[in-house]
Amino acid sequence: MFGIPEKELKILKKLNSPKKIQSFLDSMPKNFEERGCTVYSPMTVLQKRKCHCTEGAILAALVLRVQGEEPLLLDLTATDDDYDHVVALYRKYGCWGAISKTNYPALRFREPIYKNIRELALSYFHEYLVEGGKKTLRSFSGPVNLKKFDKRGWMTTREEVDYIPEHLAKVKHFKIMNQKQIKNLRKADKIEIVAGRLTEWSRGKKQKNF
Repeated sequence: MFGIPEKELKILKKLNSPKKIQSFLDSMPKNFEERGCTVYSPMTVLQKRKCHCTEGAILAALVLRVQGEEPLLLDLTATDDDYDHVVALYRKYGCWGAISKTNYPALRFREPIYKNIRELALSYFHEYLVEGGKKTLRSFSGPVNLKKFDKRGWMTTREEVDYIPEHLAKVKHFKIMNQKQIKNLRKADKIEIVAGRLTEWSRGKKQKNF
């Protein structure tokens, strides 16, 4: 199927629900990119058993495709003092949900309860923070179908797939707020800031922090 090697295809076929895909991503340590920026392909993620958000989302999109769904990504963009985030999209019961690889408590899996992409993107807003409590989420893309990269072999290559996040940065994004709304934002409470510091994986360690 799609030229995916038998060993890897067997793994992907077992992940036959968004919940199973999410649990599989959660089981892998975060890729801290100790040797510089990476955009591992799905086959490399399966080999190295670690990934960051973009790598995890691309792998999740491939698993969804193996299961007969569209391989869709959603790009969430933040202010310059924070990081963007990428999730894989899925639909169930006529609503949208998301599969997410993250090291933090808030930007995680979303149940398929959102009527449209804007509703789903806004579910990440209040907990999308930097130190000091600033709320940093600013825009979101429409669904990006990875089928457009089939000719580049994104599903089976062992090479980097940096062209995918490069494309995500170029597609149309939709602003969440206007300037007046941004100026009127309240900073997060201290307890929210403390909760946001919780991490699942530590740099250089295989075990979880809890």
